[in-house]
Amino acid sequence: MAKLPEGFLWGGAVATHQIEGGWQADGKGISTADVMTAGNNTTPRRITEGVLKGENYPNHEAIDFYRRYKEDIALFKELGLKVFRTSIAWARIFPNGDEQEPNEEGLKFYDNLFDELLDAGIQPVITLSHFEIPYHLAKEYGGFRNKKLIDYFVHYAEVVMNRYKDKVKYWMTFNEINNQADSQDPFSTWTNSAILINEDENSEEVVFQAGLNELIASAKVVKLGHKINPNFQIGCMLAYVPIYPYSCNPDDMMASVKVMNRRFFYNDVHARGEIPDYTLKEWERKGYNIEYTQEDLQTLKEGIVDYIGFSYYMSGTVSTLPDVKAQGNVPEYPNAKIVDNPYIEKSDWGWPIDTVGLRYILNILHQRYNLPLFIVENGLGAYDKVEEDGSVHDPYRVSYLRKHISEMIKAVDIDGVNLIGYTPWGVIDIVSAGTGEMEKRYGFIYVDKDNEGNGSLERSRKDSFYWYKKVIESNGEEL
Repeated sequence: MAKLPEGFLWGGAVATHQIEGGWQADGKGISTADVMTAGNNTTPRRITEGVLKGENYPNHEAIDFYRRYKEDIALFKELGLKVFRTSIAWARIFPNGDEQEPNEEGLKFYDNLFDELLDAGIQPVITLSHFEIPYHLAKEYGGFRNKKLIDYFVHYAEVVMNRYKDKVKYWMTFNEINNQADSQDPFSTWTNSAILINEDENSEEVVFQAGLNELIASAKVVKLGHKINPNFQIGCMLAYVPIYPYSCNPDDMMASVKVMNRRFFYNDVHARGEIPDYTLKEWERKGYNIEYTQEDLQTLKEGIVDYIGFSYYMSGTVSTLPDVKAQGNVPEYPNAKIVDNPYIEKSDWGWPIDTVGLRYILNILHQRYNLPLFIVENGLGAYDKVEEDGSVHDPYRVSYLRKHISEMIKAVDIDGVNLIGYTPWGVIDIVSAGTGEMEKRYGFIYVDKDNEGNGSLERSRKDSFYWYKKVIESNGEEL
């Protein structure tokens, strides 16, 4: 198998609210993640009015990385990681989000964390807002539906980019903000934009306004970051679920095009610097009043990202055929619906497993934007069993990742895709964002904790740990 480019960024990915814990340590404020209860595969997480007694908030402790990061980084070094993708807890730096002066203790924590990573030969890859926004900004301002949050985000970014300008090279602004375009359910709007939709609001219009505000904020930060350090590489981060036509019926093909516009809207603005015509036409057709100025449009042009970071877990399928069972409705095209793909399997959590889909979306993004690409999330959430001797045999995880990496290499070697790195999700077991579970495990490193919060938090290496170590050592040749 052909080698990936020299210097390819092999790593692992997490998010601060799913790993750190220490939710009130050293002056940290309450975040939107701190008011989300535990759920499971069938019960959604609830968003409570503040932190309530008697509720289970799994992010409060997570896996206690806040106090255990040195031992975890030692394991990451042993694993051979070149980069470690995490985020900065905005509320650790600005507890309410709208202060002028930052919390010095929060800044010191990330100084120490980044120093520890760099000493281990691991570059930090930092997301500025990963499903975590100061709770005060949601309650006081209504989240990113309010344009005031643009300035608060830019101020926060300016502080941390100046502070860590010699420690962090790779940045991303927002995590997966296109999720809220697919569904305006409370989880998506809350995690993406600190928004809960009111009964008298049009959810789609609110999400378009919040999304545009975030895109303006992102562009401002890209421009600012390049002034702080011209060597910064600043990207976006989007969720990609490519939508296939179920059949060769032309209506199925057209439906897939229209559904993909939900995702491409965000990426088109990030990478092309302008609101696409298909979105402007949609706003006009639906009578939406999305507020922006000529100055905002200029900002978007001046804040194009350097690379596209994205997650890939699954693909979807759309059909207009009447005899195909629907899994969900699609409003973008007449009679369209999301349907099962009969050619692929599903995970324990019902997620389609489509390895070739990774190569497909790499090609689509490469051809559409001609920017460097970075796979910053990919992985399999699964139940793991600890044997009597403490070992964890996870061939299902190895198989999943092996097949995806193989398709990734084909995209580079055969298709000419410019790919700079790969950081599979949950390099160490963490709290699931979607369900709040610990037992939905992604990691190469097992953490002794269950869904109820019981366990020693001790770490141990799974079989996949040793497999991924060889993958990195061989630069993808030994799968």
